[in-house]
Amino acid sequence: MDKSKHKYQIFFSSFLLISSLNLALAQEKKVAPTSQELYNEIASMDTQLFDAFNAKDMAKFKPLFTEDLEWYQDNGGLISYETVFTNFEKMFKNENKLTRNLVKGSLEVHPIKDFGAIETATHQFRHMENGKEEIGTFKFLAIWKKVGIQWKISRMVSYDH
Repeated sequence: MDKSKHKYQIFFSSFLLISSLNLALAQEKKVAPTSQELYNEIASMDTQLFDAFNAKDMAKFKPLFTEDLEWYQDNGGLISYETVFTNFEKMFKNENKLTRNLVKGSLEVHPIKDFGAIETATHQFRHMENGKEEIGTFKFLAIWKKVGIQWKISRMVSYDH
């Protein structure tokens, strides 16, 4: 066998070995799968959050967010805690009957070690405008932080508007 062919075989064998080791290590580092308990907790929190939203109940809605909240919106940028709740207060006074529904089957929950969970899903907002029902379907990602026994959203990303 000529030397160049031998070098190629050694290189290729080494490459396969290193790739296999990297794949094995990557699989070992994988975060534990979402437990049914965590999924149910976050699904319940999503329901609490948007029951309060749909009822325009700021007293139940606002405490479900941390005071260091960062809200990112694709068409609005980074929105501060104060601005987020000023906007919700105005929205809750509006008579357009805005409501939110989670799109069935779209909810995903992923644990964040020693912190909380990631929630991603698609939701629809409905409201009346000029006598006609308008429906918008959007995506979001929420970072839920477990504070004692209470879940609170610390980061929200609203996109696909």
